[in-house]
Amino acid sequence: MRVLVTGAAGLLGAAIVHRFERAADVHASDHADLDIADDNAVQKAVGRVRPDVVINCAAYNDVDRAESDAEGALRVNAFGVLALARACGSVGATLIHYSTDFVFDGDAAVPYTEEDPPNPRSVYGSSKLLGDWFAADAPRHYVLRVESLFGGPGVMRGARSGSLGTIVNRIRAGEEVPVFVDRTVSPSYTPDVAEATWRLLARDAPSGMYHCVNTGAATWAAIAREAARLLECPVTMRELTLESVALKAPRPRYCALSNARLAAMDIEMPAWDDALARFLNSG
Repeated sequence: MRVLVTGAAGLLGAAIVHRFERAADVHASDHADLDIADDNAVQKAVGRVRPDVVINCAAYNDVDRAESDAEGALRVNAFGVLALARACGSVGATLIHYSTDFVFDGDAAVPYTEEDPPNPRSVYGSSKLLGDWFAADAPRHYVLRVESLFGGPGVMRGARSGSLGTIVNRIRAGEEVPVFVDRTVSPSYTPDVAEATWRLLARDAPSGMYHCVNTGAATWAAIAREAARLLECPVTMRELTLESVALKAPRPRYCALSNARLAAMDIEMPAWDDALARFLNSG
C-alpha cells in the first residue's frame, strides 16, 4: 500500500508516519513540501506518488487567529481538503481527513455522536466543518474527529506539544499550571489515533465520519491533577473559567466525544488516563 501523508511534521502527522511506515510505502510531506491549498501542487504531488491512500494531517490550528484570518483558515481547512479530495478522485485513492470537536457548540451534557448536528461557534470550527463536507468528494473517505491531541513516539523534534504536553512540561518544571475547570474534553493520544486509523483501513470499514478520541472525558483541571499524580510531582494550578479569560474565539464548554461507531468496527480506544500514563512513560 502506498500512502501519502500531508502535514507530516505535526503531532498527528508524525505519529501517522511512525505507525504506517511499519507496513506501507509512506511518502511524507510537510507544508514546505506541499501546500494543500495549492490545487495545482496537490494534483502534481498525488499524480507523482499515485497513492492508494492520502492521509491529511495538515490544518490551520490557530483558533484565535482564525477569527481575524478567515481566509487563511478556509484556505487550508476547507479548500485544501477539497483539493485533496479531487486529486484522490483522479487516481482512485482513499482520503483520510481529521476533524475536530470545535464543530460542536459545547452545550451538550453527554458525549457527542456522529449523528449529532454540528453547530460551530468560531471561524476555526466552521472552516473545519466545511472540510468535513468537502472530504466526501473523494471516491472513498474517512473523516475522524479528534481533539486535544498529545504526542508520543515518532513525534518530530520541534513539533507543537499540544495543551496537554504544555501542562506536563509545566508540572515537571515546577511552574504554575493554568487550567480550565469548566471545559470538558476527551484527549486524543496520537499513537492511539494512528493505530485506529490503520485498523479502519485494514477492516475496510464503511466510509464516513468516525469520532476517534481516547475513551472518557475530564476537565483540564482533572487531567492536570492526574498527570501530577502519575509524575509524582506537586502541582500548583491556577484555576480558570471560560468567562474569566479573554479569548477571541469561543471554546466549546463540553466536548466529550463518543467512540461508539469505532467500537462497532471492533476498534476500542483506550481510556484517556491509560493513554496519559503511556505518554508519560514514553519520556
